Amino acid sequence: MSAAEFDYEFILEDEFDAISLGKKRSDDEILSGKYPAKNHARKVAHELGVDKGIVYLVGEPERLFPDSDQGPKFRQQRYFYYLSGVDYAGCTVTYDIAHDNLVLWIPYTEPKKSHWFGSTPSTAQAARLYDADQVHYASDLAGYITSLPAAATVYALHPDQRPPQLVQHQSFRSRSSDGPKIDTTALKPAMNRAREVKDSYEIALIRRANDISSAAHRRVAQALLRMTNESQLQAVFEAVCTSRDAHSQAYPVIAGAGPNGATLHYGANNAPLKGSANIVLDAGCEYRCYASDVTRTLPISGSFSPRAAAISDIVTRMQNECIALMRPGKFFYEIHQHAGHVAVDGLLKLGILRGTREELIAAGTVSAFFTHGLGHHVGLEVHDVVGDAPLLMSAASETVGGVLRRGKRTMMTPKKLLAMNRISQATAAEKQRTVLRAGMILTIEPGLYFNREYLEGFFREDPVHSKLIEWDVVERYYPVGGSRTEDCILVTESGHENLTTAPKEQELLDVINGRHGSKPRK
Repeated sequence: MSAAEFDYEFILEDEFDAISLGKKRSDDEILSGKYPAKNHARKVAHELGVDKGIVYLVGEPERLFPDSDQGPKFRQQRYFYYLSGVDYAGCTVTYDIAHDNLVLWIPYTEPKKSHWFGSTPSTAQAARLYDADQVHYASDLAGYITSLPAAATVYALHPDQRPPQLVQHQSFRSRSSDGPKIDTTALKPAMNRAREVKDSYEIALIRRANDISSAAHRRVAQALLRMTNESQLQAVFEAVCTSRDAHSQAYPVIAGAGPNGATLHYGANNAPLKGSANIVLDAGCEYRCYASDVTRTLPISGSFSPRAAAISDIVTRMQNECIALMRPGKFFYEIHQHAGHVAVDGLLKLGILRGTREELIAAGTVSAFFTHGLGHHVGLEVHDVVGDAPLLMSAASETVGGVLRRGKRTMMTPKKLLAMNRISQATAAEKQRTVLRAGMILTIEPGLYFNREYLEGFFREDPVHSKLIEWDVVERYYPVGGSRTEDCILVTESGHENLTTAPKEQELLDVINGRHGSKPRK
């Protein structure tokens, strides 16, 4: 069947069980209220550890491409959104810590501009829509900034986000004590700590994003046997999300068939499905700026080949056992280690690894196949911010260009895995910063990959690891490509809740093949 002939129909009704329906009604009640920007501001002030000062955050401005009257799709600055709940361009928010006063500064839309592009709310409308003590037009912001007392401290996110009025003033002043002090170092880590644990409103948003993504994964599975190209999975997934008022993806859809599934962030999504056994679909929408992150590995023919089934079974055990370990007080790096040990046992049984379990764990060879971190925070970013320390501890993380890499963005090499194995020697204070707490939302996304370039480029000639891998057996698994399963897990006071309801395991096979796990078509 050609792409032009493919049937893109999809079902719009809700697909939740009775328990989920109860949660959905509760979430509807929560989300009918205002986004809790004021509570977020107070939380940030607490993390700053000060009782006075001004938090100053700018939102995303309107942008145009060079030499064009068109611009990129608007995406609000996430730190700004956390303190405002506002999702349009040209806004600023300030929070006076001493007076507990949150002020939103919004642009005024001229009538002729509103005719072309629509209008932004007036100050009176914005006061009803958003959780702010006051709302003023942005044209009045300069006067507010210049009226701040000389002893004030203004907390900005970055040096290039300082109030321009103060920067201009300070460039002409003769004494460093003349005028408010601008601090561009304390706000970001304080906001990271505040964002790490989600409140009930944020949890409801992330659950909603997961519900929509799960419905889209189900629809893709229902249509899979009629698909012929990776692009069709992407098209159906995005159509279902859009139809449920989720107009943006939290990250570009990954739909990798066969060997393409062994590329973690594959993005071409244009290869035919014919000739491949599996396809890895890593796709999650965002809802009101909050992300979901969901992955399923689907058998293109409706059933896994024996080798693909064997790998899928290992990944399933890795995920199920790791989800069961999620609870307050647990260290995430220990859960990652457990996933690795399950993988060692499974790959040994298949003959892909050789040697003893103990020497394989000591060498870290499993990282040749389980190549990334077990998961990451999810929130306003799909790879959300961390507090004072990475989930997998500093020994197993890296900073590239000043940006902390986490989750699948960090390649889990044997060296890093061994460093993680030594974390038990870390100080109690350092370990405590990485402990799981109620309100955190993290992915659990184990995967096993047979990427020829990576395996043969880094492990085949290695004097240690080459002897622990049975290369003739690996050769037979290259067509499997990759296998990954990923859910978003909320840490609760008593354990955990899986926010992802996309079908998996036997239910996924039933949905693909039109058995009881699938709703009848209209």
